[in-house]
Amino acid sequence: MLKKIVCRELGAPCVLRVEDFEAQPLNADEVRVAVRAAGLNFPDVLMVAGGYQLKPELPFTPGMEAAGDVIEVGCDVPGIEVGDRVMVKLRFGAFADQVVVSSAQLAPLPSTFDYAEGATFLAAYGTAFHALVDRAAIRPGEVLLVHGAGGGVGLAAVELGKMLGVEVIAVASSEAKLAVARARGADHALLTGREQLRDAVKRITHGRGADVVFDPVGGAAFEESLRCVAWGARLLVIGFTGGIGVAQTNLVLIKGLSVLGVRAGEAARREPQRGEQRLKALLQLAEEGRIRPHISHRLPLSECAAAMQLLLDRKAIGRVALVTG
Repeated sequence: MLKKIVCRELGAPCVLRVEDFEAQPLNADEVRVAVRAAGLNFPDVLMVAGGYQLKPELPFTPGMEAAGDVIEVGCDVPGIEVGDRVMVKLRFGAFADQVVVSSAQLAPLPSTFDYAEGATFLAAYGTAFHALVDRAAIRPGEVLLVHGAGGGVGLAAVELGKMLGVEVIAVASSEAKLAVARARGADHALLTGREQLRDAVKRITHGRGADVVFDPVGGAAFEESLRCVAWGARLLVIGFTGGIGVAQTNLVLIKGLSVLGVRAGEAARREPQRGEQRLKALLQLAEEGRIRPHISHRLPLSECAAAMQLLLDRKAIGRVALVTG
């Protein structure tokens, strides 16, 4: 029997269960993929807890991205063949041995990636690219401050920021995370709590401040960012793993700031052409070996709850992947 992770009640990761399921017949416009690995994202944890903006009807299977092999193709699907190695984009449902999707939800697995790397690529790098390029329009020579730089999306922002020619200040909660951020190109590394963020950033930038802030943390990080940015800076709100930040609107006004929400998936749904351009650019960078997810943990699908707890406990560096088989 095939296995999947099922959430039948909202709560902590421990509510998740492994359940059997049977493969259903394929519609003419669908593709069946044998999942070899699935990527864990913080929104998966929030969705299980009922704290995410997307709230699937119970019961549901979490998981926003996966990678695997095409094992069946509907008769009305051109350009996809059995045996293709692919990455899969979903809103939920990836934590399973098999998934059934449309061809639009597939992308070719880069030849430089294994399945786990493919399963942890699209969400993080797509978000970072959309934030820096589409939303912030970041320019060479600017200063980029990255909160949560030891996480998957933060590391992606560090990597892409360097490729875009900016000076990167990485902020993370441990020396181990900062070491990985440095290895991915960060010019400066700040340990959370060691020094006032405002003082550190002003010191590094000779009093000017950061031009762009990439913030997947929220909470206190967002509030601190308001005090260490340059005139006309852009604050990219990526997520809220550290809580909901409170904007001090007087600082937004005084410094002429732009606060920009970032939802890469929703942007691609509303502007498909821009989403396709983003994907093409990222696939090219991956094929050239210039970007690659950093995976600190690879766990069996059955240990999904433990994998989620790694994120909650801030023990992951980069990405966590669930592997099947």
